[in-house]
Amino acid sequence: MPAQKSSVAIIGGGIMGGDIAIVFAAGGWKVHVMSPSQKTRDALPGRVTAGLKKLGAAEANVAGIKTYAALDALPWKDIDLVVEAAVEDLPLKQKIFAQLEELARPDIPLATNTSNFPIGEIGKSLKTRSRVAGLHFFMPAHLVPLVEIVSSAYTDPKVAEGLVALMKTLGKAPIWVKKDVPGFVGNRIQHAMLREAFFLINDGIVDAEGVDTAVRYGFGFRFIACGPILQKEMSGWDTNYLVAEALYPHLYNNQTPAPIVKAMVDKGHLGMKTRRGFWKWTDESIAKEKARIERCLQAGMEILKSG
Repeated sequence: MPAQKSSVAIIGGGIMGGDIAIVFAAGGWKVHVMSPSQKTRDALPGRVTAGLKKLGAAEANVAGIKTYAALDALPWKDIDLVVEAAVEDLPLKQKIFAQLEELARPDIPLATNTSNFPIGEIGKSLKTRSRVAGLHFFMPAHLVPLVEIVSSAYTDPKVAEGLVALMKTLGKAPIWVKKDVPGFVGNRIQHAMLREAFFLINDGIVDAEGVDTAVRYGFGFRFIACGPILQKEMSGWDTNYLVAEALYPHLYNNQTPAPIVKAMVDKGHLGMKTRRGFWKWTDESIAKEKARIERCLQAGMEILKSG
């Protein structure tokens, strides 16, 4: 697995694909992005330039990015890694990977950024399933350090280990997810917390702002310094065990999302994209909030680097 100044093909140039392009461009890679959308292709250089500026990377790296309207137009003999970042549609991803197997060199990894589908299902019809792995970035991909490298039952461990090493060279914090379980690791932990939060809101125990405050200024604030396992190493497993024994019977364990979330979806209150969720949004407030979040993420990254 080449570490520096190689060529990556990114399939899909939307929200995730564009940000993944920034990650590789910042690392000095040549980036080839395939998107059938002319609008997406036209917008990509500007997005990458803005992203590289936020990372303090050389804007000259934009010159190493090329876009294509079709898969067969890419210079496949020069491609050292493929990252699929198409929309979350399983049949579409399976079709793309079938094409990739025919086009890409047989010695390179074929990775998917999926957060929803089993890696084994995406590559189930391929002859070279051993080179298929998950490479799951978290949004915004160029600012959030975590990347999950996910192995299916067929993934060659050397492929996964190579991707872990590569992500480290690109300044990421990779983890190797060794079993192809639904939700992988990050989303399983996140949704366990979200289930509890939404039912607390649903049952009138706290409002949405209260949940966010509890996380940001409570245990979430600690997590930038140490994760939950290390934190309990400090507080003691005996205390944790006793609290868990008393608390777990009272936690929500519903198998379906909270009614309050379903009600919002039914009403079309989908958050920023429809200008209404738990809060009301305008174009101005959305831009202001996104800018604030990016500043916080960048500041948080500097804190992590210092420790």
